[in-house]
Amino acid sequence: MVDLIVWLTIGALGLVVGSFLNVCIHRLPRQESLAWPASRCPQCATPLRWYDNVPVLSYIALRGRCRSCRAPIPVMYPLVELVTAVVCVAAYFLFGPSPLLGARLLFACAMIVLFVIDLQHRILPNVITVPGIVVGFILSLFLPPGWIASLIGIVAGGGVLLLMAEMYYRLRNEEGLGMGDVKMLAMIGAFLGWKLMLVTLVLSSFLGSFIGIAMIVLKKGDMKYALPFGTFLAIGAIVASVSGDAILRWYSGFY
Repeated sequence: MVDLIVWLTIGALGLVVGSFLNVCIHRLPRQESLAWPASRCPQCATPLRWYDNVPVLSYIALRGRCRSCRAPIPVMYPLVELVTAVVCVAAYFLFGPSPLLGARLLFACAMIVLFVIDLQHRILPNVITVPGIVVGFILSLFLPPGWIASLIGIVAGGGVLLLMAEMYYRLRNEEGLGMGDVKMLAMIGAFLGWKLMLVTLVLSSFLGSFIGIAMIVLKKGDMKYALPFGTFLAIGAIVASVSGDAILRWYSGFY
């Protein structure tokens, strides 16, 4: 019973954190304050009552529409809250009540925000990636992967994508990757170290290639269709943060 209460409490806290991440996702691309004004409907600007701002439950009770203007509420809102709750519970299961848990949750929350913003707006805000590089490196002074692996991850993460972007530009005379992707991978390297940064890059590249080919086959895009690579980096980074070491052990078993 005690364990059940702990898991439910962590899940509930995850929903609340997810609600805040929705605020970040909505306001950061618009360069709006995260603290003021209070939450309001994006369509009619009516401030939300507290009982209309309860994660997931309010969405269900309102049937996905604003109480005032009846405008549809994007399903992305409850999805972000649910995903954050699941991530919080999974992280607690994997890392337990430890300082590493806090670092991994901070990292995962940043990845969730970057995933949705890049998916919706095709940008990766510097206000997340640049401080993320610094925070990741500072945490590495006390926590895994250690400051040396973190520093190599920053340099290699940013350098690998920067080199790829430059090569693509010289070959095709057009931009293939943005500097936001470069800074995001450097941030991933800062938090996870260079080994898991490489795992992230491989996973995200495979996933991006698979989705790209599927879109071409389904005639939803062509070879020049711009896929938001930051979304794939976010997915790869979260997988690497929880399973990267196991993936590396599996891969090393072939040699």
